[in-house]
Amino acid sequence: MNITATGGADHDAPIDPAHGHSHGPLGKLMVGAIGIVFGDIGTSPIYAFRETFAGHHTLAPDSLHIYGVLSLIFWSMMTIVTLKYVTIIMRADNKGEGGSLALLALINRSTTEKKRWNAGIIMLGVFACALFYGDSMITPAISVLSAVEGLTTVNAGLQPYVIPTAIAILVGLFAIQSRGTAKVGLLFGPIMLIYFVVISGLGVMHIVDHPAVVLATINPLNAVQFFLVEPVRAFIAMGSVVLAVTGAEALYADMGHFGRRPIKFSWIYFVMPALLLNYMGQGAMLLSMSPADALETVKNPFFLLASEQFRLPLVLLATAATIIASQAVISGAFSVTQQAIQLGFIPRLRITHTSEKAAGQIYIPVINWALMVMVILLVVMFGSSSNLAAAYGIAVTGAMAIDTVLLAVVLFSLWNWKKWQAIPLLIIFATVDILYFSANLLKVPDGGWFPLVVGAVVFTLLTTWARGRKLMIDRMNEASLPIEVFIKSASTSAMRVPGTAVFMTSSPNGVPHALLHNLKHNKVLHERIILLTCKIEDVPYVPVEKRAHTQDYGAGFYRVVLRYGFMEEVNVPGELADLTSCGPQCRMMDTSFFLARQTLLASARPGMAIWREKLFAWMLRNAESAMEFFKLPTNRVVELGSQVEI
Repeated sequence: MNITATGGADHDAPIDPAHGHSHGPLGKLMVGAIGIVFGDIGTSPIYAFRETFAGHHTLAPDSLHIYGVLSLIFWSMMTIVTLKYVTIIMRADNKGEGGSLALLALINRSTTEKKRWNAGIIMLGVFACALFYGDSMITPAISVLSAVEGLTTVNAGLQPYVIPTAIAILVGLFAIQSRGTAKVGLLFGPIMLIYFVVISGLGVMHIVDHPAVVLATINPLNAVQFFLVEPVRAFIAMGSVVLAVTGAEALYADMGHFGRRPIKFSWIYFVMPALLLNYMGQGAMLLSMSPADALETVKNPFFLLASEQFRLPLVLLATAATIIASQAVISGAFSVTQQAIQLGFIPRLRITHTSEKAAGQIYIPVINWALMVMVILLVVMFGSSSNLAAAYGIAVTGAMAIDTVLLAVVLFSLWNWKKWQAIPLLIIFATVDILYFSANLLKVPDGGWFPLVVGAVVFTLLTTWARGRKLMIDRMNEASLPIEVFIKSASTSAMRVPGTAVFMTSSPNGVPHALLHNLKHNKVLHERIILLTCKIEDVPYVPVEKRAHTQDYGAGFYRVVLRYGFMEEVNVPGELADLTSCGPQCRMMDTSFFLARQTLLASARPGMAIWREKLFAWMLRNAESAMEFFKLPTNRVVELGSQVEI
């Protein structure tokens, strides 16, 4: 399985403003980034500290455990988020875009001479993408549910209304996706700014009562002491501590929207200090209480930071923040799906644009409703954010470990770092990843199986589609006729009719099946015949001047290859109208588009297991039609069927 790589501009080329990347004052971009990028990691204080002490594996809220956990949270943020993602991985952008698939495309494009690497690396990258879908189901469920559970700190009698309220919020959130979030999105930044200021203020109020917590948090010896005194409990606690850094990969994935600097500055100077102040405040509050009171308070310390009269406003603010975090995850799922479609891992799906101004604001109905069903199922199945926390973490730590492997390839193959520079860093990252991942494996019986099952199913679908598509193209190419031979024989014997015929073909070589079928059944050829191939590059955007490549075969035959980036939308009629190298301008009323619709026949031929061939055939039948995907005018399309054995 491979991604078609056909080159592109230099890796260090500046981001083109026309490609939907945000440009403007740093402060404005930072506010935008705070509203979109940091929702997931920003809402972690609602449940991460609580889960470490009052989750499935309880810890006594004493100084040894509180200082140890706070130190683990601080150094995890510094190592995983600040050093690994913000400082290093975010430098590995693919023409400004980030995320596992963009990084995978960058590696694939830049290491073409080392193909022995590629199969394994691509599999890892695709699995990271598959795990993301499991994660994007759990994040909205745990975030919204944990915020709504805050109602019980206002009034314990509201407990029966928690799940119905959470489901109502989630259904509403998914229901508005088709209308777009451009207008509401303007409020995301200010709301998250207020949220971070409030949670840091609440933390400071309690740190004042116990200032020793600040030095204790940044002292790594407290984490070491926790491991030395209670190694088993400390190891188990890591499974909950990791909840404090979930969302770190979102900083990299959303880089294309805001750029590296605004995200880096927002994290280092605003978001990370706010989060740490809140965690330290939760610890300080527990340390200033009697053991009995601390045991009760640790069941929901985030909301109990606020005095009683301010608790309901805090619940409402936290709920707004978790809705914003969920929105970012849903938008991320749409974006990743679009990239996967363009890179050939997912069948064509219906994609609608919800904003005329922002190219990145898209809506994919199938993904939206599938996510909604799974998220609501999770809320009902697990019943509380504490139970959901058992399912959370394993997908995140798995994806983080894969990112470390991909980073190793980047350091050695792309950036050519010296071994003495790269190996110590990679050892630190790999050690942290392995510790967190293995601690989360303990959660598998309690719910950790869920993201693994989702990841395995999605991985099977992605790899089946990519493999089946390659086999199908190979089988069709086996029977392909050289275009020069065809032109020589057909142009002299077939009758020519006025107009232009565009034959869509996935291969830039040979004669398309649709052209052979058309000649066989209709016995005519149009005056002008264009053999059109759309190729998706391993870069997010292709410059307009490099979009079209034309070859004139004579006798009215032309081959046109249109190149698009994996973040771009394909628009064939628009490109043809602008084409000047194929004779007169293409007028849609004189142009007919011919598409081949393949019916797959599963066979015992080597290539794929029969069950995967049948799965691929089902995916092919249910894919969005090429007519919709390529924006072809419905009254100008002719579909010709053929059967292919794979």
